[in-house]
Amino acid sequence: MKRITLLMLFLQGAVLLLQAQPGPMFPWSTDGSGTYQLVNDGIAYVPCNGGAPTIKVPTSLMRPGGTGQPLDVKSFEFYQQDSRVLLFTNTRRVWRYETKGDYWVLDLTTKKLRQLGKGRPASSLMFAKISPDGKNAAYVSDHNIYVEDLATGAIKALTTNGNRHFINGTFDWVYEEELDCRDGFRWSPDSKSIAYWQLDATKTRDFLMINNTDSIYSFTIPVEYPVAGQDPSACRVGVVNIQTARTNWMNVPGDARQHYIPRMEWIPNSNEFIIQQVNRRQNESKIMVCRADNGATRTVYTEKDATWIDTKGTWDDTGIKGWDFLPDGKSFLWLSEEDGWRHVYHVSLTNNTAKLLTPGNYDVIKLLRADVATNSIYFLASPENPVQQYLYKVPLTGGPAERLTPAAFSGTNKYEMSPYSLWTYHSLSTWKLYRPLNEFINLKDTPVVSKKMQDGMKNFINPTKNLEYVQVTTVDGVKIDGFMVKPTNFDPSKKYPIIFTVYGGPAAATTLDSWYVGRDRLYKGNMADDGYIYVSFDNRGTPLPKGREWRKAIYQKIGAIDTRDQAMAAKALMEKYAFIDSTRTLIWGWSGGGTMTLNLLCQYPGIFKSGVAIAPVTNLLTYDNIYQERYTGLPQEDMDAYKKGSPVSYAEHMEGNLLMIQGTGDDNVHYQNSEMMLNALIKYNKQFQFMAYPNRTHSISEGEGTEEHLSTLFTNFVKSHCAPGAK
Repeated sequence: MKRITLLMLFLQGAVLLLQAQPGPMFPWSTDGSGTYQLVNDGIAYVPCNGGAPTIKVPTSLMRPGGTGQPLDVKSFEFYQQDSRVLLFTNTRRVWRYETKGDYWVLDLTTKKLRQLGKGRPASSLMFAKISPDGKNAAYVSDHNIYVEDLATGAIKALTTNGNRHFINGTFDWVYEEELDCRDGFRWSPDSKSIAYWQLDATKTRDFLMINNTDSIYSFTIPVEYPVAGQDPSACRVGVVNIQTARTNWMNVPGDARQHYIPRMEWIPNSNEFIIQQVNRRQNESKIMVCRADNGATRTVYTEKDATWIDTKGTWDDTGIKGWDFLPDGKSFLWLSEEDGWRHVYHVSLTNNTAKLLTPGNYDVIKLLRADVATNSIYFLASPENPVQQYLYKVPLTGGPAERLTPAAFSGTNKYEMSPYSLWTYHSLSTWKLYRPLNEFINLKDTPVVSKKMQDGMKNFINPTKNLEYVQVTTVDGVKIDGFMVKPTNFDPSKKYPIIFTVYGGPAAATTLDSWYVGRDRLYKGNMADDGYIYVSFDNRGTPLPKGREWRKAIYQKIGAIDTRDQAMAAKALMEKYAFIDSTRTLIWGWSGGGTMTLNLLCQYPGIFKSGVAIAPVTNLLTYDNIYQERYTGLPQEDMDAYKKGSPVSYAEHMEGNLLMIQGTGDDNVHYQNSEMMLNALIKYNKQFQFMAYPNRTHSISEGEGTEEHLSTLFTNFVKSHCAPGAK
């Protein structure tokens, strides 16, 4: 068993070890009064009120056959009022997360432990779930859906046509990567049927990655990867009867290959379920209700945008959660930017109306929960400071937002609500702290926070980190926010080298007021101690709560407007502070940040004297269709935007010392991107350094010695081309 501490101070980081994929941080108890955690002795119940943990599931019950070693549990889920627990073991990674493995059901009443899917290949089961009535379990194995009788162990295949290109109950690479779709089936409320996705990827071409090191003869690794301009997999949803194994397909209007269905959930206590359908350009979203018995559909809410519509429920990449239905089952909450800000709307299933519930010039960062008992909708927002985050609430009927996070807790505050909104987990993360402060708090007491957490804030204040938030106004009149870490023993009369870290894309912000901000994980040592200024800016298009116009200014201008913002912000910063040595400047980034680094060296030569580009997209046409078409349009119609955003288009103008790095086994940003850029640079006799990591993925983390080698390579390049220390 994995050892996971129960100390609240370390709980946030520890719990992440349990997750096979993004989702809720905690396995809450059914009544919401506590959480369950893996410990040496089994699974412990941890009361939110600070009471002593107790063992809910001892390891003695997790030994197959009652003898030998207990199961090495990766994650677990309780069912039937916490009387049964589903254990996930022997896990294997599918692209990003460990979503394949073996499942065992432990009945805490009878003390019986049994494995699901006996006879299926080892570590092949995915997304196992027990039916609401507790009689059956369902799971995916080798792209088909199976149902298993928990009393008899009888297994029935509900689909039989699945293979690598014809996918039932889960998704292809691009749905998983860009829409956070992994678990592709849902039990009906009456336990008689299952709604599921089916993807036809037979027309999606394979991208062939080459493995040159694991055998004398090289071999290819195929990945279904539709690049920009290529049709998506055809997608449809159906309902399969678990007795007859017959599927009733829903009559969803529109071309199945020119639309996406990123979300689906059953309506509570109903024979209907709800889906979201998004067109190929992702600028029109329709919410439809489907009848399970006859496949009829009706549209209840339509939204259009001149740019794109976000399909994810949050910006913090925690995965798609269930639909936010209100208890009556006749309405739900929905996030939309229709009025220029990201707000919560109440959408009725009976009269197809949408009512704004969170009016005001601010963005809802994340919707947490609607709670009838407290007559409140809880959400995260930060109206005054876009790099911070706080807990707010409004009445269920809507109204002005009330901040619940105490004023003293300045920074990024994260919350995880328990069932019924009895308790919430509060984590304060800010650059002023060595590590996050964590505590369970009772919502009735909000905004009261215990003395322990208040004392913790005093005790863990970091007195040495010379970080400050800065704002510059570019020549284009754009106000750009960022952070700056000054050198240790800083002397404003001297000049210091400056290192910029960059991402700049719509997937992430780099300047959030969190405990890890200002720390460079690749650099061996401490940049501040070595005499470097360390800076990062978030340009237009990054997911900050600054309104729709800020975030969507980059539509069809990726690689153009974002690159210019970064270049002009750097110039403005260096003009503002005389202690910055403009002859010693370096910029670096990973993935989209690597792309930005190349664009800056090529489009605005001279501002940055050196750059490190890791796993960069160098030609936008090589990237996947869901992501790239969302922000750039269709290549068949918008080719100019693709050319203007691609670093390969500007290789002739590259100046400075360049180090490019990429893993040859990168299934996300393919290795061909580096080779395309290398070819372009060679054509114009541009000298550079390049490092390929054999068979490493996008994270460049696999293999013995890899992380140490990468860190050493990065640090040596920085010190060689951007000499440390004051002058």
